Amino acid sequence: MLNDTAGRSAHRALIIGIAASAVLTGMVWLLGQRLHGIRLLPDQGASWYYWKLPEPTFWTRASAWLGYAAHQVALWGLIYYAQTRVRRYTSGLHRVNVVALAVNSGFILLHTVQTHVFYDGLAQDVSIFSSQGSVVLLLVVVLLMENRRRGLFFGRPAPIGREVAGFARRYHGYLFSWAAVYTFWYHPMEATGGHLIGFFYMFLLLLQGSLFLTRAHTDRRWTFTLEIMVAVHGTLVAVMTSGPDGAWPMFLFGFLGVFVITQMHGLGLSAAIRWLLAAAYAGAVAAVYGVRGFGSVDEVVRIPVIEYLLVAVVAVLIWLGLRASRPVTGRRAAAGHDRQDA
Repeated sequence: MLNDTAGRSAHRALIIGIAASAVLTGMVWLLGQRLHGIRLLPDQGASWYYWKLPEPTFWTRASAWLGYAAHQVALWGLIYYAQTRVRRYTSGLHRVNVVALAVNSGFILLHTVQTHVFYDGLAQDVSIFSSQGSVVLLLVVVLLMENRRRGLFFGRPAPIGREVAGFARRYHGYLFSWAAVYTFWYHPMEATGGHLIGFFYMFLLLLQGSLFLTRAHTDRRWTFTLEIMVAVHGTLVAVMTSGPDGAWPMFLFGFLGVFVITQMHGLGLSAAIRWLLAAAYAGAVAAVYGVRGFGSVDEVVRIPVIEYLLVAVVAVLIWLGLRASRPVTGRRAAAGHDRQDA
């Protein structure tokens, strides 16, 4: 049996997992050629998700929801087991990591079969904005968790208490698991460019979620890569859906703005390199909007403003929840001390 003393490096598993994610993405593309004959309704605008059946049945819906629920419960159970039974970081893989990798691999294959038999994902019953919002929430909580280490604004931390950040760090796995699994099952495993980029990103997030309590899970280069990939994903999908005259600069410069304001300050870069990157960002914005017109340059601040406002909202909600739970947790702690004294 694999365990953390078997000399199996979690970083090796990470590298193999990235390669496997690329192979799985290729599988989605190859099998997706069979889906070209699926009849879909005409596109009805930005709030419309195109890839869903015109006439869903009980089984097309149930197959997606039951698959999602089983996947979600399985991962939440593994996270709970790891937090209550393992509870320590190592450079190798715990048995529970191997199980998590196997579970995610199995459900990826299951969703592939489900798509080709029933087609529909969760998109049939929930808004397209719920899928996008789940990933945004994931990114926002990362900003909150990393606030004390790299700051929120140009290396300076926001006034977020240790208790709030500690709560986010302790329980973020449940939220991140939900965001990745929900988004994964939201889409049928179609082979369009946007789907393939998105599924590759989801496979990487599921890989990250499988490596909890290992050093690879907290590798700063790896976690930063996952953060910055949303800029690549958002930009490419915008170009594919709306062309070169579309809203791609909002996604590219919006997410890169978060990089310049926050993320690059946690990479150990010198001040000179950070100034150079900030200047390159400003120059790129000026060049693009010099062509497109500066009347719409305000769109580059939309994503950063939304993310930082959400950081504040999430921090306040966690703080209120902790305050509200203190009477209950206080009574439990007191009861535990009484039992020990007895």
